[in-house]
Amino acid sequence: MSTISDAITKDHRELEQYYNEITNSNDHDHQERFGNQFTWELARHSVAEELIVYPAFEKHMGDRGHKMAESDRKEHHRVKELLKQFQNMKPQQPDYIPKLKELWGVLSAHIEEEEHSDLPALESALTMAREAGESEKMAKKFGMTKAFVPSRSHPSAGENPYFESALGLLAAPIDHIADIFRKFPEQKVSPDPSTK
Repeated sequence: MSTISDAITKDHRELEQYYNEITNSNDHDHQERFGNQFTWELARHSVAEELIVYPAFEKHMGDRGHKMAESDRKEHHRVKELLKQFQNMKPQQPDYIPKLKELWGVLSAHIEEEEHSDLPALESALTMAREAGESEKMAKKFGMTKAFVPSRSHPSAGENPYFESALGLLAAPIDHIADIFRKFPEQKVSPDPSTK
């Protein structure tokens, strides 16, 4: 069974793959398909972290965890603002790739911090608390949460778990219906969250 760090890192590598698919191609159809996949994965990943991981920082690491969670929420808000701009663009627009690169610059710094500082600190805190299997339980909740959250960026929902949960329950069905009409890579996962 994977840990929460494994689950998050797996998502990070997928996002990097989708980013590379977009930026290394000149085919607008290919860029659109992977742009939708990138948006779909990043929106769901971000909200799931805010609902599952950041509260765990606060619960298991006290003041340090609270500071980490607040810092990550601020970074997520900036990522969501940039993703909102990107998700509404088409590959034919001259700013499509530059906007994605701007987004990736912010996101990749956040990923680096999470993987090298935040997640190891959380795993250590869970081990010290002798909460056997807690990381694996969080990974399972993280995956399940991604099935029910919006698949597009909604920065106005904020990053507070309670407020975001309520708004997410309203936005998610609309996003999921709209996903049916979007182009996605043929060989990738379905935008139907129940299949991933």
